[in-house]
Amino acid sequence: MSIQHFRVALIPFFAAFCLPVFAHPETLVKVGKILESFRPEERFPMMSTFKRIHYSQNDLVEYSPVTEKHLTDGMTVRELCSAAITMSDNTAANLLLTTIGGPKELTAFLHNMGDHVTRLDRWEPELNEAIPNDERDTTMPVAMATTLRKLLTGELLTLASRQQLIDWMEADKVAGPLLRSALPAGWFIADKSGAGERGSRGIIAALGPDGKPSRIVVIYTTGSQATMDERNRQIAEIGASLIKHW
Repeated sequence: MSIQHFRVALIPFFAAFCLPVFAHPETLVKVGKILESFRPEERFPMMSTFKRIHYSQNDLVEYSPVTEKHLTDGMTVRELCSAAITMSDNTAANLLLTTIGGPKELTAFLHNMGDHVTRLDRWEPELNEAIPNDERDTTMPVAMATTLRKLLTGELLTLASRQQLIDWMEADKVAGPLLRSALPAGWFIADKSGAGERGSRGIIAALGPDGKPSRIVVIYTTGSQATMDERNRQIAEIGASLIKHW
């Protein structure tokens, strides 16, 4: 696939993606070679057990469709992970951050796994401000793609944890208008989307034909006046172009 095939679609707005090989054969999984990229090293906003965690009304932040229903009984870490990934629940994300020591500890974890670019500095929903030239709460497509590959290929997680993460991402319920809308029948996708201010929209995904993931795709847009529907459509169009030239 040539980058020229999709360059036209990127002109009207800021976007980037890169495609490390993700699946079969196994040797390609371990290599993680970048196949194609557009602005892969520019910073973009990132946008999103058994012990039961209890919280109060004061802990709820904007867009908490799952956690707002469990104020009386609380939620387990597993349930919070599911809410944060499949429903993009912001309070769930904050509660999970609290359990690990906050944004700085997440950044330290990423640093220890070799990602010296991605950083989380604030909590939901402030981390979605997407202020131009502000490096807080940002990543680069090449860094995010590499980090996601490491998480999903078992280099950092146990087999069970890796499968659980993939299951949560495969069950994503809020990313339908993005890459999923462009997928042919029988294709696999496990993804996580995000949205922020100043036209910011993003998605990270593992996808591929024949029901198996073969590549990691990372797309970020920011600095646009586009509506949410327009941003969704733009990302879907990029996805359609990628699939066409897979």
